Amino acid sequence: MKIADLKIQPVILSGGSGARLWPLSRKDLPKQYLPLDGDNTMLQETILRLNGLNNVLDPIIICNNGHRFLVAEQCRQINIASPTILLEPVGRNTAPAIAAAALQSLRYSNDAALLVLSADHTIRDVDEFHKAINIANMQAKKDKLVTFGVVPTDANTGYGYIKTSEAITDGVINVEKFVEKPNLKTARSYLKQGNYLWNSGMFMFKANVLISEMSDYAPEIITSINIAINKSKQDLDFVRLDSQAFESSPSDSIDYALMEKSNNVVVVPLDARWNDVGSWSALYDMGAKDDNGNVIKGDVATRDVTNTYINADHHMVVAIGVDNLVVVDTPDATLVSTKDKASEVKTIIELSKKDNRVEFGSHRKVYRPWGWYDSIDSGEDFQVKRLHINPGSKLSLQMHKKRAEHWVVVAGVATIVNGDRVLTLKPGESTYIPIGVKHSLENKGAEVLEVVEVQSGVYLGEDDIVRFEDIYGRS
Repeated sequence: MKIADLKIQPVILSGGSGARLWPLSRKDLPKQYLPLDGDNTMLQETILRLNGLNNVLDPIIICNNGHRFLVAEQCRQINIASPTILLEPVGRNTAPAIAAAALQSLRYSNDAALLVLSADHTIRDVDEFHKAINIANMQAKKDKLVTFGVVPTDANTGYGYIKTSEAITDGVINVEKFVEKPNLKTARSYLKQGNYLWNSGMFMFKANVLISEMSDYAPEIITSINIAINKSKQDLDFVRLDSQAFESSPSDSIDYALMEKSNNVVVVPLDARWNDVGSWSALYDMGAKDDNGNVIKGDVATRDVTNTYINADHHMVVAIGVDNLVVVDTPDATLVSTKDKASEVKTIIELSKKDNRVEFGSHRKVYRPWGWYDSIDSGEDFQVKRLHINPGSKLSLQMHKKRAEHWVVVAGVATIVNGDRVLTLKPGESTYIPIGVKHSLENKGAEVLEVVEVQSGVYLGEDDIVRFEDIYGRS
């Protein structure tokens, strides 16, 4: 088999069990779904940086149910026509997720090398990344389990490390052992010894080799995930893994479940300006700094501010006379912290979960197959939403038993069914929909349709909906 015959199947871990970057978990979007420098999101950049490689298949993307429409839309925006989007019922760490992707891949092909990537990494030197992938591809062809080890630039305590032994050939090194995140003194000793690499969490291997080895070292995971795949259901453009089987799987990382135990692992050194964007300090380090050492995003005014990261996602932020801070303003929460303490936001998230705060349990912006809605305001017996309907999309023909709605078009042209009437409304025009009346909303135009929806009634929950017709199969 020629190297070109071994197809590359990207497997992208998106929205899994990794640490969240945003102030509270109700933030509109996790970091992988937001742009950092340019127009593309981190998820899109993860896919696009594979352009230029040979024999790359459409990706398998693993995400949770709440992000499914967002992932599909971001793939559509970069012309990925046929991604496989696997929906995790719950988070079970990376080993079950990767096993699910491997078994899904084997349904269609047994001659592909899985290239496992995280959606929240940045890689600046794409040419070097491609060289490393091609080296890993050759090793995958030899039935090796390949991990990518990043050449360290400092004594970083935020990453696990890979201790390497003797070099093999063609830019590949044997793995002696994986080690956990060290303290600063230990990290400095690793850097001085020169035979330690950062554990990037990126891998490459044949799907059948992975399943074979995991069957030896993590059989409980393979048993559960095999059932979850066999009982999976196709839902629109998504593959829903069987919930009961998936939840029965042990929750382990791929490192712990397999890579640390197998004697078939090699590492490809990667020196491609890689960064795992897992902290605010990483975003600060990556960002373009002004003359005062600040990284500024959004509507921000400063005076006598130095070495500070400010991200204004919602309101104007004014900062005066501060140094070495992280300030992040979102529609749901505002974070103010010193840079060295910003990662401790996860403790606040856990507290909010224990206190049953609404910020933890629900999202202000919710994605749907037709676009998204943003809950602008709410009070006793009323709620206001902004609806964003993509071109060619349509809300289901539906009715509500406990609420009425008032739709005001603010952009685009709306085709509306309101009882027995079919209306065409332009910006500034509106219609009132009484309780119990069938209605639908459609965007037949080429531009985005935006509608302000005012709900009124004794109950405003999303489950008060009866669908009669739906082009997305939800009726």
